[in-house]
Amino acid sequence: MDHDVSVFPADDEQIKLFVDHIWMHDGLSQHTLDSYRADLTLLARWLYSKKVTLLNVSDELIQQYIAARSSNRYSARSTARMISCLRRFYRYAIELGLIVKDPVAKVALPKLGKPLPHSLSESDVEKLLAMPDKETSLGIRDLAMLELMYASGLRVSELIAIEFNQIDLMQGALRVTGKGSKERLVPFGEAAITAIERYLRFARADYLGNKLCDYLFVSKRGKKMTRQTFWYRIKHYAQLAGITKHLSPHTLRHAFATHLLAHGADLRSLQMLLGHSDLSTTQIYTHIAKERLKSIHAEHHPRG
Repeated sequence: MDHDVSVFPADDEQIKLFVDHIWMHDGLSQHTLDSYRADLTLLARWLYSKKVTLLNVSDELIQQYIAARSSNRYSARSTARMISCLRRFYRYAIELGLIVKDPVAKVALPKLGKPLPHSLSESDVEKLLAMPDKETSLGIRDLAMLELMYASGLRVSELIAIEFNQIDLMQGALRVTGKGSKERLVPFGEAAITAIERYLRFARADYLGNKLCDYLFVSKRGKKMTRQTFWYRIKHYAQLAGITKHLSPHTLRHAFATHLLAHGADLRSLQMLLGHSDLSTTQIYTHIAKERLKSIHAEHHPRG
């Protein structure tokens, strides 16, 4: 297809500048940055077919693109993220003097319900933690990761990014840098301490060989673990344990939160432990805790 307008590589360069900018100023996670880059690239490609670039698109064309996405059954949540990305992008373009008018200024975010995160019961977590083979380096490493995630409520991205200087096994505490480069101190208990000490004594060196690595948890290649690898390991152990509930990479984080609430933790403390900047984000877990209490009441009360 022959076009007069050359969208690439100009748009590629603008996208890169934007992603680099928000990374430096907003401290967004790599996962969010990758999603923003993908959103902008998809829009740029669609605009290319219209002989338009990211910087000379009209409000009407943006609306057409959003409608086209909806017809392709993109979720409301995915569309909301894309619109948030565009708002940031065009605000930055205005700051740089590349455009005068914001083409997404009148675009409304789709209404989102608050989906309850999927969690596991305490007995399910016990089954999951019983699955890694404690006689193999792989099982020892995986158990240490699972125990620490359940004990601390870390995000997967935080778990795999832990370096030695962040963890204190004597105190049972971990210094975590979360979203927005915000730092928090997270405690963890004896089960996690024991599992990590066993991993350091019997398994980590098997993966490293003669290599050096600052990260606590390493892959078979002696490098930093990836989100995908850890997610695969969770699914593997869930299958072994016969757990058929829907799982996500954050399943143990959600279990950590709901089980703490069920045992009497207050929302403010939970907010600090999870690293939520807004209490409303933490409040979603109260719905799960209430439902769990209802089911316990119905099951055990003589007039339930």
